[in-house]
Amino acid sequence: MVIVVLSLNNLLYKMLIRLKVIFVLGWVLSAGLVQGQTGTSGAASTLAEEYYKAGEFEKAANEYGKLLKSEVTWARLSRYVVSLQKINKADEAVKYLRRQQRGDEPNRPFYELLTGQLASQQGDTVQAKNQYTAAIQSSKSSVVRLEKIAAAFSEAGESRWAIRALETARETAKDRSSYSEELMALYRATGQTEKAIDEIILTSKQTDKKETVLAALQGYINTKNEPLVEKALYAKIQQEPNELAYNELLTWYFVQKQKFSRALMQEKATDKRMKLSGSRVYDLGMLAMNNKEYKTAADAFDYITTTYPQGQLYPFARRLVINAREEQVKNTYPVDKIEIRKLISDYQKMLQEIGTNSKTLEALRSTANLYGNYLDSKDTALTVLDLAIDLGKNDRNFVDKCKLDKGDMYLLKGEPWESTLLYSQVEKSQKEELLGYEAKLKNAKLQYYKGSFTVAKEILDVLKLATSREIANDAEQLSLLIVDNTGMDSTEAAMRHYADVELMLFQNKTDEAVNNLNEMWTKYADHSMADEILWLRANTFLKQGKNAEALEDLKTIVTKYSKDILGDDAQYTLGKIYEERLKDKQAAMEAYQKVLTNYPGSIYTADARKRFRALRGDVLN
Repeated sequence: MVIVVLSLNNLLYKMLIRLKVIFVLGWVLSAGLVQGQTGTSGAASTLAEEYYKAGEFEKAANEYGKLLKSEVTWARLSRYVVSLQKINKADEAVKYLRRQQRGDEPNRPFYELLTGQLASQQGDTVQAKNQYTAAIQSSKSSVVRLEKIAAAFSEAGESRWAIRALETARETAKDRSSYSEELMALYRATGQTEKAIDEIILTSKQTDKKETVLAALQGYINTKNEPLVEKALYAKIQQEPNELAYNELLTWYFVQKQKFSRALMQEKATDKRMKLSGSRVYDLGMLAMNNKEYKTAADAFDYITTTYPQGQLYPFARRLVINAREEQVKNTYPVDKIEIRKLISDYQKMLQEIGTNSKTLEALRSTANLYGNYLDSKDTALTVLDLAIDLGKNDRNFVDKCKLDKGDMYLLKGEPWESTLLYSQVEKSQKEELLGYEAKLKNAKLQYYKGSFTVAKEILDVLKLATSREIANDAEQLSLLIVDNTGMDSTEAAMRHYADVELMLFQNKTDEAVNNLNEMWTKYADHSMADEILWLRANTFLKQGKNAEALEDLKTIVTKYSKDILGDDAQYTLGKIYEERLKDKQAAMEAYQKVLTNYPGSIYTADARKRFRALRGDVLN
């Protein structure tokens, strides 16, 4: 979720524009606040402005003096006073303002404000305060007057008095949420952080201000003032527990901090209190899934299935809760086959309960892939996929996904010709579509496994230019591997052996793959593929849960092959192992620090810096 933070200057500028609009509208709508127009020409007004901007203040004062006789506006009045000051006639300005205060009641607040400014410039802070207070007091007869004087205070650079004027206008209007956006900017400009945050949150009740609110709050995330955000949100929810906007903001805050479990607790409470039928909990579950927070996702979907068994979301949540648990199991190394069998049982129970339909067909695919990829039951997997294709025959995309799965199963069985036939069918069916590109990539990899490197590279070169970023990156990496490690000898023995190992890994023959990688390291330690062999073996060890062995290979890469293409990959992965698997904070920080110092141009630099600072406990700006 990326959000652009509005700068303080932008917020202030926006606030001033809004206050100016309020000022102009109020001026037009309230006849009691202006003297009648006497037909002063626009040309005269323009001439006065030109003199003022050119620094010809005596001429400007003369012109503004004439204009003020026909119509008083804040811009004219303030520029008239400034012009008199510039030509050393401040006393004349004071006399003018005092005289006008007595005779021009509708515009008295302006005169009082300017009198206060002149006193302030002379160092008389008591008189300034009295005049500013009088200006607000004189404006209390109407909200429009208060809006006008607030705009004038803002233009005069008296932000705290502008705040006082708007707070008085809020009290007069008896609307707690009025002027919240203007006050938000003013509080922030004057360093009143808690009040600024309070107004930001209050502004969230205006649905059209959502982006402004999120951008403003984002400015406090990862700063010393961040705790004030959470505190203010809880306070607002306690005051107005049924205000959905506040609950949404608290959930958003937890998601920003990657605290998905706390976000779920908040959404559950909101769902129960406001009877939302689980819709927001479901959305959070999907967000958690996309962020690989599988436990929270499973808990979210489980809440829906148990709380709303008759609801519209039930069949989707019923499948997704198992799917989330499946991702948990598949991403916990080594994979527990007992848990895999439990997942299959859960899918089967779900299908018996709900039946096979458009909402549950994906469960059949998941079941087949669990059988084939984790339990070595490839024939069972093919049978399930055939059933899925028959039941979903009216959904071309679903059928083609199943065909790709079948192609993978045949490759697992060691029947590549069946695989390429299925992949090619999908290529033809999904031409220029994402699934078609995926099928083409699978065909390229199949040629690579077979040792047909030239054919594989031709396909990969097409994919590098014509597909999604993920597939393009995969195609680019495999193409580079082929280019860097073929043509070096007549047999290309090392590359062929490496491709054989990758096929073994695809077929889940992990132990056999490690044995072959051991042989390759012994035989090709001085070959250009040496770092590739270590990298593949390290990642295989990680899948086996062998952290120590993986660390050893990664350290060898950063020691012996630090300048090669995999140097930064290995260094960054070392940090992640220490941080996520071994919980060794100091070692992780040292590893990330080396990414920053040794590989400043790496694609991992930004994330390494973020992780390093988080581990160090920095307050991030």
